[in-house]
Amino acid sequence: MDNVKSVLIPIPLVKQIIDLFGCWDNSMYDRAVRDDCRDVVRSLYVKMQKLELRVAYSKIVAADTEDRRHDARLEYLWQKSRLDDLINDGRIF
Repeated sequence: MDNVKSVLIPIPLVKQIIDLFGCWDNSMYDRAVRDDCRDVVRSLYVKMQKLELRVAYSKIVAADTEDRRHDARLEYLWQKSRLDDLINDGRIF
């Protein structure tokens, strides 16, 4: 992609697209089509996980007690680990 531009897509629509790809049996299509579909849904899923990770981080910052900050930090680290696994492993469904 030489000239990459960003667009805004509502989060519920992105989730719906991910769910749709997860239900779609594309086994009858050419390997290139299957690979493209897998790459698209993986990219969307990673993007969603990154957004959720940002929310988890904001909960650490906004925590009003040390216990809540600790719990939020654990949740953040768990989500970060999941994202790292996804990026390294590549499997979504």
